[in-house]
Amino acid sequence: MILRLIRGLAEYERLAHQMEATAGRIRRHGFGRRRYFEALICRRGRTPIGLALYYFTYSTFVGRPTLYLEDLFVLPAERGHGAGRALLRALAKIAVRHGCGRMEWAVLDWNTPAIRFYRKLGATLRREWILTRLAGAPLRRLARGR
Repeated sequence: MILRLIRGLAEYERLAHQMEATAGRIRRHGFGRRRYFEALICRRGRTPIGLALYYFTYSTFVGRPTLYLEDLFVLPAERGHGAGRALLRALAKIAVRHGCGRMEWAVLDWNTPAIRFYRKLGATLRREWILTRLAGAPLRRLARGR
């Protein structure tokens, strides 16, 4: 179920060719002994229609945890009916319960419907911060000390 929604997100974001997630990895990393993420599933009846995958980081400036939303996805046919808002509301409750100073996430710059939705909720876009990523061969090279 989670993997199917992640695959839907990858297709929506035009990144399906980069998807390497498997059911085994999701099970191990989200439900194993050491959990790297938590997930909320939004359902209409018994059918999963949305996903919020998150974890906690720490803000040294705020001196409190941050709830980091890695992925928020609602099936295209289900958008505009409150599923995204319900997932974000549930996450906000979790953040408050855990004493978080903030919630953060990234949004693709071309995703204007999502940007409009987030602004409507009162979220601010931090354009001065650039998401930086080290992956694949460069990550392995750095780990080896080169």
